[in-house]
Amino acid sequence: MARLDPKVAAVTDRIIERSKPSRSTYLKLIADEAERGISRPRMSCGNFAHGFAAAGEDKEAIRGMRGPNIGIVTAFNDMLSAHQPYYRYPEQMKVWAREVGATAQVAGGVPAMCDGVTQGQSGMELSLFSRDVIALSTAVALSHGMFDGVAMLGICDKIVPGLLIGALRFGHLPALLVPAGPMPSGLANKEKQRVRQLFAEGKATKEELLAAEAASYHGAGTCTFYGTANSNQMMMELMGLHVPGSAFVNPGTPLRQALTRAAVHRIADLSAKRERPLGLVVDERAIVNATVGLLATGGSTNHAIHIPAIARAAGIVIDWEDIDRLSDAVPLIARVYPNGSGDTNDFHHAGGMEFVAHTLVEHGLLHGDILAAGADEFAAFASRPSLDGDALRWDGVTQSSNPDMLRPASDPFLPDGGMKLVKGNLGRAIFKTSAVDRERWTIEAPCRVFHDQNQVVDAFKAGELDRDVVVVVRFQGPRANGMPELHKLTPPLGVLQDKGFRVALVTDGRMSGASGKVPAAIHCCSEALGGGPLSKVRDGDMIKLCGHSGTLQVHADLDSREPVPPPPPHIGTGRELFAFMRHGADNAEHGGSAMLAGMDGML
Repeated sequence: MARLDPKVAAVTDRIIERSKPSRSTYLKLIADEAERGISRPRMSCGNFAHGFAAAGEDKEAIRGMRGPNIGIVTAFNDMLSAHQPYYRYPEQMKVWAREVGATAQVAGGVPAMCDGVTQGQSGMELSLFSRDVIALSTAVALSHGMFDGVAMLGICDKIVPGLLIGALRFGHLPALLVPAGPMPSGLANKEKQRVRQLFAEGKATKEELLAAEAASYHGAGTCTFYGTANSNQMMMELMGLHVPGSAFVNPGTPLRQALTRAAVHRIADLSAKRERPLGLVVDERAIVNATVGLLATGGSTNHAIHIPAIARAAGIVIDWEDIDRLSDAVPLIARVYPNGSGDTNDFHHAGGMEFVAHTLVEHGLLHGDILAAGADEFAAFASRPSLDGDALRWDGVTQSSNPDMLRPASDPFLPDGGMKLVKGNLGRAIFKTSAVDRERWTIEAPCRVFHDQNQVVDAFKAGELDRDVVVVVRFQGPRANGMPELHKLTPPLGVLQDKGFRVALVTDGRMSGASGKVPAAIHCCSEALGGGPLSKVRDGDMIKLCGHSGTLQVHADLDSREPVPPPPPHIGTGRELFAFMRHGADNAEHGGSAMLAGMDGML
């Protein structure tokens, strides 16, 4: 294993030093929970009897404590393509647990909403806070104290972070995430994007657009573009929270089933031995590994919100300055759509996560000594699983088979990770430069201000944006409306850029890993609601966004202006139920969470 890169080491040390008080408190919590917390041996007979009353053939084993009992927390639903394969997992996992003298029970279910379905719809305003609901639901599931280990079934955007945040409050237990894999490739993403843009220009019909979308999203499994869901899977591998090589094996294959069986056997073994509890596995080094992987592969900017939230649940403090410094140290080694032409399946076939782990460790960019849960040594994550008859085997992956998609760290696509912190008198924001042509890293133009992405689309259709322009969309932060993703903006802004105009987006909302080719300063902090700088911007103000210098600046005297009042809060689609979360939410750099904000002083 190579010596750790000095810049990566420096950021890790910075995080460790900053986190000492909260991490110490967290580690004491999980130590106390292990020693005195609720568990089967400490239950009253009445409590315990309720816990195994309906356990069927596992009833006597659970009652007699003959081996560990695994709590399954599942995000199954059959509307969400990524989670539809989980339907049969619990009954299969119970069989596989019995093979090694363990038992398993479904501890509880968590909601699993699909951003792909709610994108641009009112339901998208529930999306970010669904992560808090998932974390709370996970805590409710595990609060029964019936379990010696945890298996989490979840893949997509807010679901993996939510499961992990909730499980970390039970960090004295060993835990693994069990993925289900991406759907096979359908219509090429570039072709889908082409049809979307034609539709935005009025050159394709709605039926043609629907046909393209249905040919792309066509079956069970995760969407194949490299957005937040697949970035989740990458991060879990590099944190050691999967059985190695599990991330991108397609659903319904013998290999996928074998990997799920191996995950059950692994968590049963860890639970029996009381080894590698989740709270020790998710340490500062694991958080840095997740961040390095995100930068090296051009992953979703949503994780600039999720990584701080996950870390915070384990008593660890990471900020955007840390991510920016790591971005300077970590090269971009993958080009996966929307940052390239091939999809996640192509990435996997080119060498995938196994090659990513190999080359990043080889060049000292990952902590190769983390306490992985899915394998005895982190080196196993540089090996690819396959079936040898009925048995699993792992073989090392040391080369990429497609250098147009995946390269060694010694010969990257870009020398940096392409996720920049930009800041100035408009606050702090994230700029995903890896998706943008370098000649567009600096945009300076008069702005046009909107309070809603639909207003932008209307102005585009009316020809009002046919010029050099910085589009400002404000009152889109966590406290304003739950921070929805603003993907309705991608096609029209892309059209304007293709016409030759110099265009940028500045918003306190989200754009995710699919933000595409238009320069965008997203997640602006402080958000407009409450008097943040964006609330004082006016139409025509000159704004400069620069990825080279890290600048986000408006040429105006904001101190002399009063904030614009926010639009009234939206109701309907259940949004009013989440008002208490909006009112208590932190800013995006702290994770955009009301739940975690409420835990301040208790970590």
